Amino acid sequence: MRIAYVTETYPPEVNGVALTAARTVAYLRERGHEVGLVRPRQSVDDHPEQDSDFCTYGCPIPMYPDMRFGVSAVRTLQARWRQSGVQLVHVATQGPLGWAAVSAARRLELPVTCDFRTNFHQYARYYGLGWIAPLVQSYLRRFHARARLNFVPTGETLGDLSAVGFERLRVVGRGVDTQRFGPQWRSEALRQEWHAGVDPVMLYVGRLAAEKNVGLALRAFRAARRLVPQLSMVVVGDGPLRPSLQHAFPDVRFVGPLRGDALARHYASADFFVFPSLSDTFGNVTMEALASGLPVVAFNTAAAGQHVENGVSGRLVQRDDGIGFIDAVCDLARRHHRLESMRVAAHAAAQRADWDTVMLAFEQQLQGAIDAQPARTAEVVALA
Repeated sequence: MRIAYVTETYPPEVNGVALTAARTVAYLRERGHEVGLVRPRQSVDDHPEQDSDFCTYGCPIPMYPDMRFGVSAVRTLQARWRQSGVQLVHVATQGPLGWAAVSAARRLELPVTCDFRTNFHQYARYYGLGWIAPLVQSYLRRFHARARLNFVPTGETLGDLSAVGFERLRVVGRGVDTQRFGPQWRSEALRQEWHAGVDPVMLYVGRLAAEKNVGLALRAFRAARRLVPQLSMVVVGDGPLRPSLQHAFPDVRFVGPLRGDALARHYASADFFVFPSLSDTFGNVTMEALASGLPVVAFNTAAAGQHVENGVSGRLVQRDDGIGFIDAVCDLARRHHRLESMRVAAHAAAQRADWDTVMLAFEQQLQGAIDAQPARTAEVVALA
């Protein structure tokens, strides 16, 4: 297949969409497909480009200055794809670059597939902009209405979107790299650096932003520490709330964003993981924590709802039950000496989430979208 893969976030940016996009592009190229990556040029950009790649102008995103949205003329994309004989355009993000890409593909009568990875319409309420949520949802619905297939990470998201008028949805899950993340990365030296020794450590990994509900995790830590004074907490990640959170919770260790071996060691060296988000459609960090052998405390939604078994590999809490979330954290903190069976179950749950199976299903869906395209389009592309 000759695929144009369009995304407005990509490594070295650190977020689930960027990392999954990079993994997907690498997989498709390893399978022998011609993949032209279209993305914004980043302020710090050391990612090697292939000849088929196209970096567009990028503008900082308000409240997320380390991330950028892309801008490109529809005519530019149309000309590039006509010349290279692209057969399908896959759009991972719904910003201006994504909209231009869908428009260019439709002018060329190319099949378009899209990902739905982020509940942008839900983010508005976390920033005091609840009134704009219906407008954002309407935009997203119109965006995805222009695609032949729209991929979602869970059946829960499919049901939620179907209920508000989204169509042509397909579930393609997520996997986890159990070589990159695993109990074997546990580091006693790192625990000594945390001044933990045999004492329990709870971990949060993710963006420090309002929509991630991080404050709930930190309040849960405070409550649990009243019961288990030797409990400590490590926070991995960055974001607009980091300065205020560090000021409000000086007893929490904030280490900033991590990648690679350092991130794997931080996961495996903790004792349990907390994921308080209610806005994520999946939450890759949940899978990374499970792979690292960490019991997970989370709401019964997204990745946790699919892969965490309550009382076996972690604790699941009903949506919006903040008190229940705090109680679950306190429960694991009190039982920190008796979590071994949960650690084993968590690792086993991650091992069942195989990336190769997920990627093969995605690849087959893309091929099906091309095969379903009317013959007239193929002729137009061939003659262009």
